[in-house]
This record gives sequence, structure tokens and C-alpha cells, in this order.
Amino acid sequence: MIKAGIIGGTGYAGQELVRLLLMHPNVEISFISSSTHDGENYSKLFMNYYNILNIKCIEAPYNIVDQGIDVLFIALPHNHSSKMLTREILEKLKIIDLSADFRLSNVDTYNQWYNSTHPSPDLVDSAVYGLCELNREAIKKANLIANPGCYTTCSILSLAPLLIKSLIDLDSIMIDAKSGITGAGKNLSQATHYAECNENMNSYNPIGHRHIPEIEENLSLLAGQTIKLSFVPHLMPVNRGILTTIYCKPNQPINYDMIREAFTELYSEEKFVRILPKGISAETKWVKGSNYMDIGMFHDERTNRIILTSALDNLIKGAAGQAVQNMNIMFGLKEEIGLDQISMFPI
Repeated sequence: MIKAGIIGGTGYAGQELVRLLLMHPNVEISFISSSTHDGENYSKLFMNYYNILNIKCIEAPYNIVDQGIDVLFIALPHNHSSKMLTREILEKLKIIDLSADFRLSNVDTYNQWYNSTHPSPDLVDSAVYGLCELNREAIKKANLIANPGCYTTCSILSLAPLLIKSLIDLDSIMIDAKSGITGAGKNLSQATHYAECNENMNSYNPIGHRHIPEIEENLSLLAGQTIKLSFVPHLMPVNRGILTTIYCKPNQPINYDMIREAFTELYSEEKFVRILPKGISAETKWVKGSNYMDIGMFHDERTNRIILTSALDNLIKGAAGQAVQNMNIMFGLKEEIGLDQISMFPI
């Protein structure tokens, strides 16, 4: 059995991680930490675990390497995990970090976009960006995984086939992205109060969202040259889900079959990326509660524009599910173990 520890187990992503690991046949949860609920029974906080999980939350242990675990999941906001990790920990444990602390390869870029000084710049080079479908071989050998977030996973996987095949004008990419309320995390702000978000949709940070450099860095690696793009996120009045609509221009004469061939070539063997039939657009309701990501593709001949639609569950494929998928790869397990649930409908 793989013994797992979870730091930050009472946030939305942390709670989903507990649920997935609890159902995983090869994992035993050793501890769940929560700085705000130390000593409280986890099933008291989340009654869906009543008579199922009998474990009390603890403070994050100072001596992590002495806890008898094989893998540590860290589900904390940015600028926290990088303060607690050391070379010694990375040498003895496998770490899967759900925050943004190790997602960017350039520390100066992190400092600029997160308006802080990175606490552990010497560890950045040890991290592998955990986008399973694109970085599988590097993940197998890694001890530190920077688990991608929901917006970035949806955006990068949607555009990857077109960039790998060099089919689009790199200056033409526009990403319209929408997230459910849980994507904003558990700490309340005025924008996430019920009276503010119900019956409303709004865009936010249309020219400076923190996920922009992460998306650009990974797409630039695929394209072999620097990419700058427009990314406009929106908040939807739903609990879960990411929906992206991406617009770009082909750089050569193209048709729908060429576009579809690029996606099929990259993802035909992938368990969790589903290429939708022609004419079908991705919808959040068909991926909620699952680790699947759906992609629909269109070629607008009138405007000569490629339009991609994609959807995933921000708490699963966009967070906890991807973390478990990364763990499965790191420990040589089949990627779908513990993750092969069909999406729930209605939800």
C-alpha cells in the first residue's frame, strides 16, 4: 500500500483529494492536516465521510520525513508549500504540490506575477510540470510534481495538438475561460458570496490573470518559440466546471479533417481526454464528478478561424484527480486506478 499524507485537506481541492484517495485500492491515508481544524474529526467537517473515514485532522507535521509516508500531497495556496519543502524531503518522499509554487520555471516570472519573493528558488529546477498527457516520461522519474491547475490544464491540452503540428498563427490565440465558484477556493470574498455570484456572470483580471505565464510557458515549449496570448477568465454561478472557448487562426490552408487528425494523433490512446464527434461542443455537465476532459473542434470557413471548446471538472482533472493521476504514474500504476468514475448527471 502507498501511504499518503495530505497537507491542506479541508479546502475544496483537498477534500476532493481525500475522497479519491479513500476509494483508491492501493492507497492508505496516513494523516490529514488542517491549520484551522486541528483535532477535529474529519467526518464532522464533511458528513459525507460519516461512518466511512475515522481520522482527526492534525497540524502539518514539522518532521514530515518521519511520518512513515511514501507520498505527500500539498493542497495549500501559493507561497506555502515552497516554505516547507527541503532537499532532504525531496530525497526521501514523493511530493505532489497542488499550488502554483513550482509551476513556473523562471523564479523572476513567479515573483512578478505572484507579487512575492519565491521562498525556495533552489528547488524550482527539481520540479516537473505534472500535465500527465504531455509530460508522462518526466513524471515517472520525478520526486516533485507541480500539479497544474484547472484553467491551465484545459487551455494547454486544448491547444497542444495544433502547436505540435504547427497549424496555427501563434499571435492569434484568444482563450475565453469560465470557472465554477469552487475554482475561487474556500476563502470568501465579496465576489463569491451567494448574493453576488448567483444569477450573474462576470469576467475578472482580463489582462493580468496569474495563470497567463503558466499557459504561455508551456505552450511556448510545444511551439518551440515564445507565445503571447489573450486569456480572459469568467466566474459562472455553478459549483464545478471549467469551460474554455479558444479562438485562433490557421497559418496554412486547412480543413476540419486536418484539425481532427492532429487531436486524434496526440490523444487517441489517452484515457481521460475525449475528442468529441464533429459538430459537438464540450459541456461541463458531461465531465462533472470525473477526471475526463472533453474537447470539441470547429473550423469556421467563413472567417477562416479555428474554434475549440473544452470542459473539465476543476476539482478533479483540474486539481485532485490530476494529482492522483500523477501519483499513479510516479508509482508505476495504471493511470486510471481510483479515477475511472463516470461523470455524474445531473449534479
